[in-house]
Amino acid sequence: MPVQERRVWPAAVADAVCVLVFAVVGTANHASGGSVAHLLAVVAPFAVGLVVGWVASRAWRAPARLWPTGVVVWFATVALGLVLRPLVVGGFAWSFALVTAGFLGATMLGWRLLVTLVQRR
Repeated sequence: MPVQERRVWPAAVADAVCVLVFAVVGTANHASGGSVAHLLAVVAPFAVGLVVGWVASRAWRAPARLWPTGVVVWFATVALGLVLRPLVVGGFAWSFALVTAGFLGATMLGWRLLVTLVQRR
């Protein structure tokens, strides 16, 4: 496997885990159905945003780069997820939007920041 491919998959998995943890924590804290189907319905809009963010930023070129890759991936995940979520699950609240942006920002940008700091050492 080429070196570039070895760097892409862990980054893609890290972003997907961020979205999955966000959905798991959110559904657990709000006792909103415990089914796998409900969890997938919550994840789906943000997963679409994640894929669009990866394509828009061409994240495979520099997946761990904070700017612009990480910011574009994060923004697309949050923005599209918040737009699509009411169509899939229903409902919208500004407090949810703020928590979403904060949590996904901390995790999706956070792991990239850690990689950057480790690489500089």
